[in-house]
Amino acid sequence: MKPRLIIILLLFLSASVQAQRLGIYSIAFYNLENLFSYERDEGVFDRDFTPEGGYSWTPDKYYSKLDNLAFVISQLGLEQCPMGPAVIGVAEVENKRVLEDLIQRKDLVAREYGIVHYDSPDRRGIDVALLYLPSLFTVTSSQTYNFRMESMPEYTTRDQLLVSGILADEPVHIIVCHWPSRSGRWKSSALREHAASISRHIVDSLYHADPYVKIIMMGDLNDDPDDKSCRVVLGARKTQEKTENGGLFNTMWEFHDKGIGSLSYRGRWNLFDQMIVSEPLLGKDYTALKYWRSEIFNRDFLIQKEGKYKGYPLRTFSDNAFANGYSDHFPVLIYLLKRLE
Repeated sequence: MKPRLIIILLLFLSASVQAQRLGIYSIAFYNLENLFSYERDEGVFDRDFTPEGGYSWTPDKYYSKLDNLAFVISQLGLEQCPMGPAVIGVAEVENKRVLEDLIQRKDLVAREYGIVHYDSPDRRGIDVALLYLPSLFTVTSSQTYNFRMESMPEYTTRDQLLVSGILADEPVHIIVCHWPSRSGRWKSSALREHAASISRHIVDSLYHADPYVKIIMMGDLNDDPDDKSCRVVLGARKTQEKTENGGLFNTMWEFHDKGIGSLSYRGRWNLFDQMIVSEPLLGKDYTALKYWRSEIFNRDFLIQKEGKYKGYPLRTFSDNAFANGYSDHFPVLIYLLKRLE
């Protein structure tokens, strides 16, 4: 074995031994790709997701998608956290009912996940939400922040969700986002930059109340870590060393630099699904809850094996044909450590 590989292996084993003396908590985010029920909701644009609609969205297809998503979620973080993620942010869900159906599937029902969900004014009828394990995370409050832009008063999109609670005996604040899409690409960047300013406002408000606040921001940002919305407006830094007091560290940037993404479009990988943490989660206090590492959950079973989309995430539909897949995004995770007493 080459000396470099031996060193890497020893470092990994050392980290694993240290981790065994610590409490390990996983936090995840997953864009569920159009998780709509098969029943018509007159309040949203969901006609395609009905038995008579463009996708012939029948109960069989709906429950097959739920089973597929439940299996993925059941596998997240298992190597380090046998109970699964303490908290899972999700995007592209039609309503609370689809989440209630999801957590009742056989791969998840025993975990008894709780749900935090609010209906948002999104034009497509999709929302963000939070699933959580009550045995690990206690919700103390929740609220949403609406997208309002003076220059485009008619434009509506997903609300941003803030959930505050207790994890590992410490206050933690979770922000779940799904920023505006890239339709129109460059002109739409202003929408995402405005969404980033809303996220930054939430962060600054939390920091103002407590300079040692522990924040985990997650979501499908529809931009990469080095795009202006994330890098400049939100101010999420590339390295822990450059994350100052009151700042944010983008845990996913290292993957982006290596060309590793969470979704692919026209042969190009993007890393829109991001996990960002506040500076106090990088602290030196050995007994405090703190960031350890991040992961893109790009397991082999989630990948298309053939055809023109070979190598992409295996999604629900491929060229409008039912592919019985999972999502067009990979899940992403971070792991937090806390020394056991």
